[in-house]
Amino acid sequence: QVQLEESGGGLVQPGGSLRLSCAASGLTFSNYAMGWFRQAPGKEREFVAVINYSGGMTKYTDSVKGRFTISRDNAVNTVYLQMNRLKPEDTAIYYCARGTYHTSPENFGAWGQGTQVTVSS
Repeated sequence: QVQLEESGGGLVQPGGSLRLSCAASGLTFSNYAMGWFRQAPGKEREFVAVINYSGGMTKYTDSVKGRFTISRDNAVNTVYLQMNRLKPEDTAIYYCARGTYHTSPENFGAWGQGTQVTVSS
């Protein structure tokens, strides 16, 4: 059974940084692309970033380019999202997901429970 467990969320001031982690089990981690999505209150879940199976390719939504970095360590079955220069509009529940190298949620078949990120002064 695939399990994805996010951690690292919290409350941070605007301009601050957080590093999210997602530990995966029950799958051959290095075979899959991994993505991060987020959902703000009253909004649909949206794509944030995706990394291919090897870590050699990444994509980002325009609003986080230059501020967020997705990475992975296949030796420990973990994907990360480094978030810098955070803005209030980044406030959301952040989910990691296992899937293919695409940006649509429909391409991801397993999801974590999410971790809350709140950016506020």
